[in-house]
Amino acid sequence: MEKLKGLMCHPTVCAVNDNYQIMIPVEYDMLISVRVGENIYYNHSNGIRISSQRVQRISVPAIELDKHKKYTVICQKMIERKPYRPVTEPEYELEYNFKPIEKTEDINIYHLADVHGEEDGAVGSAQFLNKEIDLLIMNGDLAEYSDSIEDVTIAYRMASRITKGEVPCIISRGNHDLRGALAEHLADFMPNDNGNSYFTFKVGCIWGILVDCGEDKVDDNIEYGNTICCHQFRVEQEKFINKVIENAKDHYEKDDIKYRLVISHVPFSFKMESPFDIEKDMYARWGSVIKENIKPDLMLCGHIHKPLVSYIGSEHDELGQPCTVISGSDNKWINETTKLHTGMYMNLNPGVAKLIFNTKDKIVGEEIVEF
Repeated sequence: MEKLKGLMCHPTVCAVNDNYQIMIPVEYDMLISVRVGENIYYNHSNGIRISSQRVQRISVPAIELDKHKKYTVICQKMIERKPYRPVTEPEYELEYNFKPIEKTEDINIYHLADVHGEEDGAVGSAQFLNKEIDLLIMNGDLAEYSDSIEDVTIAYRMASRITKGEVPCIISRGNHDLRGALAEHLADFMPNDNGNSYFTFKVGCIWGILVDCGEDKVDDNIEYGNTICCHQFRVEQEKFINKVIENAKDHYEKDDIKYRLVISHVPFSFKMESPFDIEKDMYARWGSVIKENIKPDLMLCGHIHKPLVSYIGSEHDELGQPCTVISGSDNKWINETTKLHTGMYMNLNPGVAKLIFNTKDKIVGEEIVEF
């Protein structure tokens, strides 16, 4: 498409803290900036514009993009970045409308996880119900592993087809994302908070905390070949959770917050069989402090490849759920060559969420969840 000259796909507008990180995968070295209103925002390193990244990240204050409801991507191909008089092609612009969440009820969310590379099936599930989506959540294990540019950009290709750059998104890592040659560089390709894959977010009246459990087995498991130190990562993340709680007035206690969500690829409070039954003490603490302080309405997960709703005290709740946990994905073989992906549509209203679990061609389950 001429409109996407130089871009792999449409941008993805990702909510991180009080900003949107506009993620723009590109085909070659480019200078990228974004105009919102009269202000221009750059992808830069301490004042030096970055041209060599395959996924460009432009951070924009959410309040500005929500107000203007449109943004312009300014592109300029880099021919040769010489010390003096770098050679570039002329600039060109791509304009996008943006649809912030301005309502407080009848909010439509689509949740994808555990895609494992089955891009068409996942996009088909998101489009099957033919409903306008206000928020897209892509909750880990979108690729089978992080071994190539195609792997680490699958989220943006799916978001491009589903949202066309016009709808806010939340993207988290799954355990499979920690595997492969590009895994150590994943922070360069994904939305993050100063390099951290865990963060808070706010989209309209929805506030959330995104937690990242990392891998699903102990660090010295033979599968990882000494490439994982997720225990230390979780210890650091626990400090972050407690800091968010200490600063509640800047987060979930703001006056305009109507819904509180937890996003986690792994349902960390669930009963897990060996060798996946890790960090029980830590995960129990996470559930307890989140429940007692944040008091979330719902927790959205993937990982277990089974669409279900787990209420506090259910058969799945071993370590103490912070709230009702919804596992909103499945991905299973239906024959020797084909997998079938299941995603989840959620219609959010005060005190109640209507859930529809569906594939690309049928509804496989429905449930009403009160909170």
